[in-house]
Amino acid sequence: MSTDALHHVLRILDDVLSLGGRAQSFTRETPLVGALPEMDSMAVVSLMTAMEEQLGISIHDDEIDGDVFATVGSLADFLSAKLG
Repeated sequence: MSTDALHHVLRILDDVLSLGGRAQSFTRETPLVGALPEMDSMAVVSLMTAMEEQLGISIHDDEIDGDVFATVGSLADFLSAKLG
């Protein structure tokens, strides 16, 4: 996984979830869905939209399951694969 993907994930999480910089202390192991109160189903949709718009990728519904948004690392790995 590229550090660029992790950087993008942390920046987008901080922005979309209005975490006020908290995301910068997250590690790959930081849990997301079910652990962060800000991380609800609407947040997942907003994160996908932000990644598509800011990074020029296309995410299809069938690519997304709970495992993708389980941790910062799983989301970064997904994004890294999308970025090629």
